[in-house]
Amino acid sequence: MKYAQKTLALAQIEYVNAAIAVGSSDMRVVTKHILPNVLSHIIVIISLQIPAVILLESFLGFLGFAVKPPLISWGLMLQDTSNYSVIGSYPWILSPVVFILIAVFAFNALGDGLRDAIDPY
Repeated sequence: MKYAQKTLALAQIEYVNAAIAVGSSDMRVVTKHILPNVLSHIIVIISLQIPAVILLESFLGFLGFAVKPPLISWGLMLQDTSNYSVIGSYPWILSPVVFILIAVFAFNALGDGLRDAIDPY
């Protein structure tokens, strides 16, 4: 909701009103004036949502509510770790945790890098 208000506030800025006054089409106003100003916010939202989806899918897969056994997911792989004796005998069974952490941190770093590249201030 906060980002919709920011977009609506950008639509009231004087250079947007000037572009409308000289006869620019709505698509041109959106693509040339409004979208570049909200692009960094969109990238931040996406870079925060992808890791949340990864963690949610892993958690639901661990509980058994995600994909079923012919398909594979990190959460489904972690179901085997519910028994402590399995972890003691086969510690490498926890390797999906490492890959989940790497993916989450990588998407966060990618989002920060893209945000800084688009809007360095």
